[in-house]
Amino acid sequence: MPQERGRIGEAAPQALLFGPEGLALRLDPTADFTPAKPLSGILVLKAPDGTERALSVRATPLPPPMASEPSIAPSARPATEPNTGTTSGTAAEAAAGTATGGTTAGTATGTAMGATSPDPAGDYPAGEQPMAGHLAALGNGVPGPPHGGGESASGLFRLVVLGFLGGLVLNLMPCVFPILAMKALAVARMGQSERLHQKQSAISYAAGVILGFTALGALVMALRLGGAATGWGFQFQSTMFVGMITWLIFAMALNLLGVFVFLPPAFALSSSPRHGLVHDLLTGLLAVAVASPCTAPFMGVAIAGALAGPPATGLVIFAALGIGLAAPYVLLAFCPALAKSLPRPGAWMDYLRQFLAFPLLGTCVWLLWVAAVEGGATTVLLVSSGMVFLAFAAWVYGITQRRQLHAGHDRDCTALYGVALLGLLAAMALLPALLEQAPQAGANPPSASGPGLSALPSGTEAFSEERLRALHNAGKPVFVDMTAAWCITCLVNERMALNTQATQAAMARYGVITLRGDWTQRNPAITAFLRKHGRDGVPFYLFVPAHGAAVVLPQILTPGLVIGTITPHDK
Repeated sequence: MPQERGRIGEAAPQALLFGPEGLALRLDPTADFTPAKPLSGILVLKAPDGTERALSVRATPLPPPMASEPSIAPSARPATEPNTGTTSGTAAEAAAGTATGGTTAGTATGTAMGATSPDPAGDYPAGEQPMAGHLAALGNGVPGPPHGGGESASGLFRLVVLGFLGGLVLNLMPCVFPILAMKALAVARMGQSERLHQKQSAISYAAGVILGFTALGALVMALRLGGAATGWGFQFQSTMFVGMITWLIFAMALNLLGVFVFLPPAFALSSSPRHGLVHDLLTGLLAVAVASPCTAPFMGVAIAGALAGPPATGLVIFAALGIGLAAPYVLLAFCPALAKSLPRPGAWMDYLRQFLAFPLLGTCVWLLWVAAVEGGATTVLLVSSGMVFLAFAAWVYGITQRRQLHAGHDRDCTALYGVALLGLLAAMALLPALLEQAPQAGANPPSASGPGLSALPSGTEAFSEERLRALHNAGKPVFVDMTAAWCITCLVNERMALNTQATQAAMARYGVITLRGDWTQRNPAITAFLRKHGRDGVPFYLFVPAHGAAVVLPQILTPGLVIGTITPHDK
């Protein structure tokens, strides 16, 4: 996976060649390839047990080897085979130097081949430039230079900056729409607080966001080290998680409507601001949980670098994502000019708090649809039943809180608290049944199109790498759309950019075939394809023209952007 896009054909197969001195990859350079410029990128090695290790590669172009020079070649194809192509070029190969780092430690050296005859793994165009390179795995595979630490430090700084920018842009992404209600209410509350408490509230919210990002990133890295094929937003591929997050957001909506308060009555009467700070911390954690399914611009590269590097480096990058997401709220609290512009408190805040419950209820409806896509009608029945139990528990709990506030605590309050607890336990008892609704590993794995894409629109096919290669070899331009039912940004892009009449007309005019992959449920093939292109989440869009380099599109699409990308340059 090259660090600089457009220099090689990323959709072309990369045949792996073994020789007595190491290994080599056959690469397909594009018209933008510069022979005198080194090629840096990531090489992913996969063990027979399925575990993967990402190594940094820096390949330096070399002239074609002379007949007397040694070369790497498989036994079926001798290196001394004469050139049968019609051009004077040779086949491009990235030959590795030294590779170290954990289970992939070893040596791989060699020089480039000088033959262009057909390979059993597939035909490659002639006129390609031979290269030799150097591999270096630092820690668990973070991209790094072959020598010294300056370039590695600059690469880490770049990923941290991208992570911060990605978190900052995430505030404007459709993924965070469900939590806008909580953030708007928090901003409104800041207007009635003292300056010190405003700053403490912002810091608590930021701490929750940063803690949420680092914890989720650590979980993804731990699962990958254990051999699981996971990516960013993987938790939404679990019906049990979708059910639990639905219940949590539903409970928050009931709280905003005044059915109950989260804090015990004694705390609610307290004037100490510490309890509000705990609420801000939990709001930050929930913001990460809800916003995590999608990736924002700059965010995809940062997450891929974080997951490919050492754990300590990855946690720093995930923390930068959290800082970016929390930055506007912190800036609002710490900037006196902005803080003075906040509205003064009043009765309107009660109406605002109740009104903001409805966006959360709308989020619950969307999550129920996601549950239907993942697990069918039975999953929706289980999640809805849990919502009824939670509503009953919240109603009883709220009645008890108001009774205790006016008359004090007595035995009746204790009994009512017990009834509310029974309602909560009744909802939790449904979790094992929700877990059973998840697709069992190894049993009828989902297709690339996924359950949510059973009826694909005209001109769209289910994604598979075999189909992508077949269409590309046939000279067909291909638009790859990686989506998921729980990705709000994906759904917005489909509605506003991909499924418009203008875009569909352009697709038909230029003969573009759309391959759509559904990552709603776990799909190792799509996960591998995303990682191959330096991404660990959706949305992901790739345009593979009939001739030329593949183009990676940003996470936010417009009809003009899509049409401009698929339009041939000679049109």
